[in-house]
Amino acid sequence: MALQISATNPEHPALLLELPWQTPLEQWPEELLVPLPRGISRHVVRYARAGDEVIAVKELAERPALREYQLLRDLDRLAIPAVDALAVVTGRADAAGEPLEPVLITRHLGGSMPYRSMFETTLRPATMHRLMDALAVLLVRLHLAGFAWGDCSLSNTLFRRDAGAYAAYLVDAETGELHPRLSEGQRDYDLDLARVNISGELLDLEASGALHPSVDPIDFGTEICARYKRLWDELTRTSVYPAGKYHYIERRIRRLNDLGFDVAEMQIEHASNGDTVTFVPKVVDAGHHQRQLLRLTGLDAEENQARRLLNDLESWMATQDDYAPGDPLGARPEVLAHRWVREVFRPTVRAVPVELRGAMDSAEIYHELLEHRWFLSERAQHDIGLHTAVEDYIATILPRARETLRPTAD
Repeated sequence: MALQISATNPEHPALLLELPWQTPLEQWPEELLVPLPRGISRHVVRYARAGDEVIAVKELAERPALREYQLLRDLDRLAIPAVDALAVVTGRADAAGEPLEPVLITRHLGGSMPYRSMFETTLRPATMHRLMDALAVLLVRLHLAGFAWGDCSLSNTLFRRDAGAYAAYLVDAETGELHPRLSEGQRDYDLDLARVNISGELLDLEASGALHPSVDPIDFGTEICARYKRLWDELTRTSVYPAGKYHYIERRIRRLNDLGFDVAEMQIEHASNGDTVTFVPKVVDAGHHQRQLLRLTGLDAEENQARRLLNDLESWMATQDDYAPGDPLGARPEVLAHRWVREVFRPTVRAVPVELRGAMDSAEIYHELLEHRWFLSERAQHDIGLHTAVEDYIATILPRARETLRPTAD
């Protein structure tokens, strides 16, 4: 049988032909391989260089190789964090003509490490929590897309930090199944498998002396499941908000923030009976909001202020007709952000008289106005609007603030 390369990109076969497919993968020469950390696998897996790219090559039978290749392409279509499937090579034979197993080829995710490798180092508690959150986010996104993993483990998951955001990526989809929708039983079963696999790997690391003493293998697996359930409940709880009642949307965002997640993307579907809101969560590093706000708007703020302003910006963008995440024809976030600065941020700040601002800068003023709007809306149990919040803030809050700053007589 002749060698066959089924690839997603027409350019890849030419690059891949240069690799020694007539040699069993475990015998490939060292000069072709790239020394990168790997998790535990049932199959032979190697990292190699093909042109300018680093690829992961996995030997397995033809049918599961083709199936996993298609599943990874489906996950890419659904915008799920997973490695990119590049090709499947079949029809391999050694120099004596004996058949060799086909291989699945994926692109190495730059700057990533297997979760298992992360636990072989000393982790700060904050990093530990972000690792848990990122893995919980991945599981939730997979289940929302109807994908039952069937083999979630530390070895089958990559961790990457990119521009302050923490993300987990699926590596091995061999046992996965894609459905239109998962039942509660399917999700619970998949989650229980994840808990057992993750705790088992950590126990293995503990037995070898590679795990830091502060990490409890059983508690870690259980905590990931608990975080998954809290996030799942918050994201999937169906709510239809009256049109324009963005106070309730803000309440949902705050609950996500309290759980340790930010909003990577928000979509609002308008209907006659109200607005349905969908959130995509993410996990971020310290200082992320400051950098993101500065990049998008040019505004320089403290971290908590920046987070609050970015939440407001995201909510506003989701109401714009030309906001279409992932659509190349939609307005870019930078364009919308500058429109928000011009049409919302600056007019709101300018509504506060200069003589009443004291030492507060623009970002702090806007943050204070958003907080005051939230307080008044919670008390009124409906969104009072930014204009009303500004008027009340000027009339009731600023005079008291100036009074407390006035020097007292000796």
